[in-house]
Amino acid sequence: MLRFIATRLVQLVVICFLISVFAFLLVHLLPGDPTLAILGPNDTPASRAVLLHQLGLNKGLVAQYGTWIVNIFHGNLGASFLTKQTVTNALGVAVPIDLELIVVSQVLALIVAIPMALVAALRPNRIFDRVATTSTFAMLSLPTFVAGPLLVLVFAVTLKWVPATGFNRISQGLGPNLKSVILPSVALAIGSITVYYRLLRADLIATLQEDFVTMARSKGLSTRYILMRHVMRPSSFSLLAGAGISIGTLFTGAFVVEVLFQLPGIGYQLVQAIYSRDYLVVQGMALVAAVAFVVVNFGVDFLLTILDPRVRRA
Repeated sequence: MLRFIATRLVQLVVICFLISVFAFLLVHLLPGDPTLAILGPNDTPASRAVLLHQLGLNKGLVAQYGTWIVNIFHGNLGASFLTKQTVTNALGVAVPIDLELIVVSQVLALIVAIPMALVAALRPNRIFDRVATTSTFAMLSLPTFVAGPLLVLVFAVTLKWVPATGFNRISQGLGPNLKSVILPSVALAIGSITVYYRLLRADLIATLQEDFVTMARSKGLSTRYILMRHVMRPSSFSLLAGAGISIGTLFTGAFVVEVLFQLPGIGYQLVQAIYSRDYLVVQGMALVAAVAFVVVNFGVDFLLTILDPRVRRA
């Protein structure tokens, strides 16, 4: 187990290093003079001198990377030349929004998907199973840029239960905060419900056919006890792996929902920085988002080794 963890940690460090190299090269892949591309209309001798000093563009490529990575370890991810806001401050605003969206959306997805999968697996190819499978296929074909406006039309415009756009922080009250995140969370949860339901249903059906389940039934154990005590754990590994990938992609993959609902998360700010050609912000946020994705999946792999003894033996 210690060897496995050490190996995975080494792999994590190597992957993060490669990510930092690619993120660093984003500026150098720009055509022409990168200072002109970054500064744009703000190109003046003074601003160019500041940029050259900040990025170390007057040094060699390896020295520039060294300067950049040292600044990152000191918490300096760069600053916007348009708004003068540091990337660290922008992330301080964006990360709590993304974390709340991820938590609320995934909790909603699991609350819906797990009971549906349990009922469908107990009675496969029956009416509920067919309806649930057809419904999830329909949900999978509904993109977030369609689901979002539909949710706004029904619950914000027609019923007026929640605001259509904007974000209220928890410091402004739990009720207003939940009202501002519930619609975007539901829009994000639609796709996750489909994936989680189909993964868990398939694994539950396979596990219910195992010999140890037959033995448990022969002992007179209740179906509910068998499901919760013997079937759920070995059937949840694919679900956990799928959740890790889903959570990792939501750090920036939620940009469609964030743009629709005007939530200043990482995805929204990244899109705005790309449109405004604010490359230093793009560089810093892309690095953070990619590292977050890798770290989340590393955590999921570690949980799988704890939950599944077959992985530990392998």
